[in-house]
Amino acid sequence: MHMIDWNTYRGQVSAGVGEMAKLTPDTIEGYLQLGQSGGCTDRLNGKTRELIALAVAVSLRCDGCIVLHTSAARKFGATGEELAEALGVAVSSAARAALVYSTHAFDAFDAAAETQGA
Repeated sequence: MHMIDWNTYRGQVSAGVGEMAKLTPDTIEGYLQLGQSGGCTDRLNGKTRELIALAVAVSLRCDGCIVLHTSAARKFGATGEELAEALGVAVSSAARAALVYSTHAFDAFDAAAETQGA
């Protein structure tokens, strides 16, 4: 049993984007061009691009991105092991970002002391 009915959700996302495309076609066209532009160089193969996109999607917490890029990664032949490795990079990057931004919190805390009196 899955946490989410991903196949139904994928259809819902596609339908929602289709409805948005009717209202603002230039926005959707621009988005599609942006997504396709990186693939024009063939420096990274499709599977690698989709695994990177998945790591970013997880970092951004975007279920719509996750459902679309997992399907694409599977079509490009990605394995569960490759998925796990890519997502391991996402986990370590998120932890690294939290660590770096923790220093910002300490800095802001110290700056507040300047105006509130320590």
